Amino acid sequence: ELRELQRSGRIGRIEVNVDTRSGKTKGDIIIPSSLDKAETSIVGAALEIIQRIGPCNAKIKVNDIEDVRVSKRSFVIERAKELLRQLTEKVLPDSQELADEVAYSVRVMELQQYGKDRLPAGPSIDDSDEIIIVEGRADVLNLLKHGIKNAIAMNGTSTPDTIKELTKKKIVTVFVDGDRGGDLIIKELLNVADLDYVTKAPDGKEVEEITKKEIHKALRGRITAEQAKMDLGTKSNGYQTHQSFADRRPQRPAMTRPAQPRQTTPMQRYTRKTTIPPLSTVQKTKFKSMLEDLIGTRGAYLLDEKLTILGKVPISELGTTVKSLSSGIYAIVFDGIVDKTLLEIAEKANVSYMVAMDSKITSVTKARILTVKNL
Repeated sequence: ELRELQRSGRIGRIEVNVDTRSGKTKGDIIIPSSLDKAETSIVGAALEIIQRIGPCNAKIKVNDIEDVRVSKRSFVIERAKELLRQLTEKVLPDSQELADEVAYSVRVMELQQYGKDRLPAGPSIDDSDEIIIVEGRADVLNLLKHGIKNAIAMNGTSTPDTIKELTKKKIVTVFVDGDRGGDLIIKELLNVADLDYVTKAPDGKEVEEITKKEIHKALRGRITAEQAKMDLGTKSNGYQTHQSFADRRPQRPAMTRPAQPRQTTPMQRYTRKTTIPPLSTVQKTKFKSMLEDLIGTRGAYLLDEKLTILGKVPISELGTTVKSLSSGIYAIVFDGIVDKTLLEIAEKANVSYMVAMDSKITSVTKARILTVKNL
């Protein structure tokens, strides 16, 4: 009997949810059971034979017999998955992350400040017969990461006295980024230092980001300083390159005819640019100093009209940052190349000056573009 099963605890508290409309009562009956599957099914079937409740006709139908242990088990499994995911993501770091963190700490510990100019360098500068000159601190760290400990950074476009002294005593290889800025640094060093070899990172890449394989490939493919002088001598920029080839072959009339537009084109650009106020000596000096500070960092300074630094951001976030500010930026100084997309963003934000290592823009623009060669 149902009451007896309740007294013994085999049937739990019976819950009835009733809804009465137009003299008819409908409801849901929930009966907890600790009986086994067969006995519970018998109780359910027995309930369906009830035809009257008190003086009223009644009809009962069992819709479902549910094993609550299954639903609880599903909840436990899902909750366990969530807890394990949180533990993996937030509490326990990945083994590769641990290895990278330890390796980075070791590299930073090996990094030293060398000479009176306190240049970032590896630990084997004095012990090694050969040294590698790179642009910035990040380049030295990347070489240390891959086991090259005889690298030293210039920390700017100008050549420190420490570098000049080392080139007199060591076999020197210059290792620069694969962009226009790298060529400018090579030219600077060839003029003031005694170099032996020159090499560059793959086109469009920087020494700080290339892999071990790319580093060794670049070092194996290094060329002599004499060869570098010859290569750079045939790679002037702008219309001067074409003029140099024309000078070498004056006997060809085909080269003399287009000489006039080549001469008039820069003259037109010059006359148009005279409307822009000239750069003051103070501004020029400050822009050059900031650009030298940024070499090798892939960073950017945002300046106001007083040339005060509003903030420093990575180049990868420069466009987004300028868009979000939209105004108040007088100048942008960054370790990179001015392209059309970045120029359009800067002009929309009313930026007056863009100072960079190089520029892909040759036409007159609203924002004045300055590169290393202009400073």
